[in-house]
Amino acid sequence: MKFVYGLQSLIWMNILHLITAAKREPSPVLQKLQESCKTSGTCEVHIPKEELKSRLTPMQYHVTQEKGTEGKNAGQFVHNKAEGLYTCVVCGNQLFSSETKFNSGSGWPSFYNAIDNDRIKLVKDTSHGMVRVEVTCAKCGAHLGHVFDDGPPPTGNRYCMNSAALNFMKKEDIKLKSEL
Repeated sequence: MKFVYGLQSLIWMNILHLITAAKREPSPVLQKLQESCKTSGTCEVHIPKEELKSRLTPMQYHVTQEKGTEGKNAGQFVHNKAEGLYTCVVCGNQLFSSETKFNSGSGWPSFYNAIDNDRIKLVKDTSHGMVRVEVTCAKCGAHLGHVFDDGPPPTGNRYCMNSAALNFMKKEDIKLKSEL
């Protein structure tokens, strides 16, 4: 059953990405973004695999550690409209704001910008016969998703993220934590 689910996810992912990414090099916009996201002088957090396997769900582990993809429209944050911050499920690094989230129709949570380019790392990904740009957490290296150059203004980027790689902090909860 897991194999069939995984195969279906892979097929849908490939169809979507074949349409949006084709076999081509990243656009100059994405190449420039990739260069601006390189971090220097920062150390990644390294968490033992045993701890991650006990702390994360099987899907969260598969996505973040094995570069997997959850099924289209299967993630808990695809239709989330609440105000707040999206953080890395592995290390808590604040990655995306609800202010930049938009409905791309892709079936995965999409953002047109990260909170700060230093919080993510972009890596060339040539898996599945395509050339794409993978997005990872700059703090712990967790796989988050991919970025494409078909997003809305002002950036033209679409960060297509896996819900399984994210946690969500509601705006009111963030205020309470900062007041303590």
